[in-house]
Amino acid sequence: MEAILFFANENKDAIFIIILSIFLGIEVISHVPAVLHTPLMSGANAIHGVVIIGAIIVMGHAEDTLALILGFLAVVLGTLNVVGGFVVTDRMLEMFKKKPKK
Repeated sequence: MEAILFFANENKDAIFIIILSIFLGIEVISHVPAVLHTPLMSGANAIHGVVIIGAIIVMGHAEDTLALILGFLAVVLGTLNVVGGFVVTDRMLEMFKKKPKK
């Protein structure tokens, strides 16, 4: 418990910024209109592609088993996020297409 209090005291500025960022992120995201959701989601998927590249680089430089496992886990979860995001984006774009007249 003493180690946790020491860590919190030493890093109180960083902890404050992280907590403030969480509240700011929730506030910003809650006010995004539905029309902008699809482009923002596509942009987030592109950014997560960079995370996948970084995880692959980490795996390539892994010196122990833990780093290799964490890198592999990051690649798998990042890939799931990108694929799932594009599937959701595609489904949302389908809603805006006009239906063919019969």
